[in-house]
Amino acid sequence: MIEAHDLTKRYGSKLAVDGISFTVQPGRVTGFLGPNGAGKSTTMRMIVGLDRPTHGTVTVNGRPYAEHRSPLTQVGALLEAKAVHTGRSARNHLRAIAATHGIGNKRVNEVISMTGLDTVAKRRVGGFSLGMGQRLGIAAALVGDPQTLILDEPVNGLDPEGVLWVRNLVKYLAASEGRTVFLSSHLMSEMAVTADHLIVIGRGKIIADGPVDTVISEATRSTVRVRSPQATDLAARLAGPAVTITPAEDGLLEVHGATAVEVGEIAAASGIVLHELTPLQGSLEDAYMSLTSDSVEYHSAEIPGAEPRATTTAATTTGEDAR
Repeated sequence: MIEAHDLTKRYGSKLAVDGISFTVQPGRVTGFLGPNGAGKSTTMRMIVGLDRPTHGTVTVNGRPYAEHRSPLTQVGALLEAKAVHTGRSARNHLRAIAATHGIGNKRVNEVISMTGLDTVAKRRVGGFSLGMGQRLGIAAALVGDPQTLILDEPVNGLDPEGVLWVRNLVKYLAASEGRTVFLSSHLMSEMAVTADHLIVIGRGKIIADGPVDTVISEATRSTVRVRSPQATDLAARLAGPAVTITPAEDGLLEVHGATAVEVGEIAAASGIVLHELTPLQGSLEDAYMSLTSDSVEYHSAEIPGAEPRATTTAATTTGEDAR
């Protein structure tokens, strides 16, 4: 478990982390999201004692990181994959880390195989690709078989197989072995299928903290898309102070403020035929963009002619099933 209380970090006049409090529970994957410069890396560095808080406290498994007698068995961290001796082989890099805690070569060999580095274990790290470096960093984080895993952008540079492997690994460690997993990523699609819980930070402050589905539902607007040859009649029956109806095209309505169940029941009670009834749920990317819109330090210019970003995912019911 990771517990932060009023955690604050200043660098001169810059307030990087502004009095945040949160808990990362064991048994689930907690995603840590935020724009560049939001304070994610600083927070992770304070957790493992690389930066000292200006104010507040953070503990891992009940005590500050520096007070653990065997920190590698408590916390495994990937914060900077390039922080290695480039002249060493991958195997010797891991052996050197393991030796600090009396961990033998058997465990080193296990993490080499686990991370898919068998064929390059004798190669110098300086010649590694970005993806291979990431795998080595994850291997180093795992070498102590820790109870808590902290991974900053673990899938950066990995191919699709590697991304899937990281996803399955962290979900297994959390759900099956009850470990604490805290990871950051800028890949919203990957975080959406990996994380159970989200902490979103912007300008040093926490702006969301909750289960993935809750964060998405609270930060996005739900829509029901309904198609009917009697769309005008349906719109009249759905109208109400809390319901907004937008005609999208002939026979198609986009309804805000009513659920798909409510729309379907009103249509059925009124004898109105439906050709489509589709609840549209906002994506994690939509929620993230909404939550952090005022926290992004650098805004990119719009690209003329670019396709609009998808805003919803849909589960569609059509034909006979929609009636």
